[in-house]
Order: sequence, then C-alpha cells, then structure tokens
Amino acid sequence: MSISHISETVKIRLWGKAGGRCQYEGCNQPLWLDTLTQAEFNSAYIAHIIADRPTGPRGDAVLSERLKADITNLMLLCDKHHRLVDVADVDGHPVDRLRGMKERHEARMELLGSLGPEKQSHVVLYGANIGAHDAHLSLNKAAHAMLPDWYPAEARAIELGWTNSALEDRDAAYWQGQALQLRRLFEQAVKPRLRKGEIQHLSVFGLAPQPMLMLLGHLLCDITTAEVYQLHREPPDWRWQTDPPGFDFSVAAPSSTAGPPALVFSLSATVLDERIHKVLPGASIWKLSSPQPHNDFLAGRGQAKLFRQYVRTLLDRIKAAHGDHATLHVFPAMPVALAVEFGRVIMPKADMNIQVYDQNQALGGFVPALTLP
Repeated sequence: MSISHISETVKIRLWGKAGGRCQYEGCNQPLWLDTLTQAEFNSAYIAHIIADRPTGPRGDAVLSERLKADITNLMLLCDKHHRLVDVADVDGHPVDRLRGMKERHEARMELLGSLGPEKQSHVVLYGANIGAHDAHLSLNKAAHAMLPDWYPAEARAIELGWTNSALEDRDAAYWQGQALQLRRLFEQAVKPRLRKGEIQHLSVFGLAPQPMLMLLGHLLCDITTAEVYQLHREPPDWRWQTDPPGFDFSVAAPSSTAGPPALVFSLSATVLDERIHKVLPGASIWKLSSPQPHNDFLAGRGQAKLFRQYVRTLLDRIKAAHGDHATLHVFPAMPVALAVEFGRVIMPKADMNIQVYDQNQALGGFVPALTLP
C-alpha cells in the first residue's frame, strides 16, 4: 500500500493525462463508471511504478523517496490491474514495462484530445446476411482504423446490415430481399441526416457479397464525402497501409465491340474469359486487372484513388463503344473496398444500365444478382 501523500494537483493532472481510464495495456476501462450498473463514482487507484518505499513493489533505495509523488512515476489503474501489478504478478511487471504502458496510453489520450470537430466522421457498418455484429465489424475496430485522420462522431455506428436473414445468396429471393432492406435502411438512417447537414463525412466498413457492396456505394454516390476502408488479411485489420511502389492497373479492351459489353474486374482473383462466355455468349470483354491478382493486393489509399480514376475513364470508353442504351454486364473479383468504390463512381443519369453478377460455386459460376442504378 502507498504510504506517501500525493497532492490534489498531481492527482488531477494524472486523471487528465489518463483520460479517466485504466492505463494498463488493453484495459482502457472508464474509472468513473460501473459499466454493469451505470453508476458513476471514482473507482480509480493511483499506483506507483517504483514503490514509494524501498521494500515495496519495484522499490529502490534512492528513487523510491525521490519519485514518491512525481507524476511520471504514477499510473491510474482499475482495482484488478492495481492488484495484478503490485501483488499477484510483481515480477511480470518491471519498471520499463509499466513506464511503456503509461507513455503509450498518455500519448493516445493526447492525440485524441487534439482532434478537432473537423475530424469527426460518422461510421457506417454494413454486413449483408451476417449483420454488422460480425467479428470483423465493430465500432472499436473502425475507430482503430480511422485514427488519427478521423474519429467516430458518435458513440454508436450506423448499422445497415440485415442481421436475422435466413436467406442465402443461392436463394432466388436473396438479392431482392437484401437490396430492398439496404435501400430502406439507407433511406431511414442516412439520407435524412445528409439532407439536414448532420453528417459531413462518412467512414464506411463493409463485408458482404460484392453486388451488395456496389449497391451500397451507389447509394452513397460520389457526392457524399466518404472514406471506404478495406479489411486486410495481413495484418488482420482495417487500417490503411503504405501504397506499394510503382503499382498500376492494366486495361484490356476487346478486339470487337459487336457483342454485349462485359466489364471484368480481375483484381483479387484471375477471371478467365471462358467463365464470362459461359454466362454471356459472344460478350465483348473489357478487363481491369491488377498486376498479380490476389486477395490482399489492396494496401493503400492511393490504390483506391487510382482505381476510381481508371473506372471513370473505362466507363466512358465502354459507353462510347457500345452506346448509351446498351446494358453493361459486370463480373467482379475484387476487394470489398473497391466494390463499394465502383458503386460510388457510377453516375445514374450519365452511365449505362448495369447488370452485376455474383460468383456462386453452388450455382455453377457467375449468376445475375442486381441491376444498377
């Protein structure tokens, strides 16, 4: 137990630096609130990194006396972690480890406190059929990916997923039901707030079949200021990584434009022409590819921006070659973020009608899913 007197000034400064939360790594528990009962009271303990007496945990013959009331030697902890570091596992919590916890926690609180209102963004979570409560979709994971560029504007995300659907993507009614649900939720939860100016920026996180993500992007359109995030496999999170140097997409145009136009996104996997001709005989195939198609090629924001530029130009080329009234058939093998971005790029009054297909092994390959706009 502490035997030293710590002034109210130092206590208040420590509370401020800790943001009123436990500084033990990974805890972050609010120390003014019982999250079970919602009762508000002070449940914090002020712990010494180097004990205030030489015989205490991590005590020192010289430093214990010198640092007994020094804020750099004090941590704000919950009861559980106070007992852990001072009683249950003293050896597992040496001075350097505790100092590192304190420094990282206080640096994070300083960063969060420095973010102004212009950095706030409303979080949109969309998971079709699995719901927005999927393990990969949560406000906490979203906030981790957004900082320090943005921070969540509200304590709850805007959830657009259909959490209790018994339909699967091989069911005939799946696409119609999912599309209707998404459109209605968007009309109720997002559109009115955009009209009123309550939402200035959106951060979008989606895990769903690619046609549904394209529909989400179409509903958002490119007028809404938004950032769309990608779930990476390595490391497994949503935070944007560094753009790979020298990255570029490639476009392959058909030798003839006599057949119905097909736009193939061969990005996260290779899509062979015969798979398209099986569904759309005689198709004139336009293909946008990544250098080496694989699941985790999309790393940085710059790649997403480059994708939007390529798609805008490509849609204009296809329309010029096939005419305004032709239907464009889209076959996607692409990351979730780029599926949303494709929907955002589409201009309803200027672009062709679009039929989007979905790859479904249970149904033997690509099958028609949704029409846009």
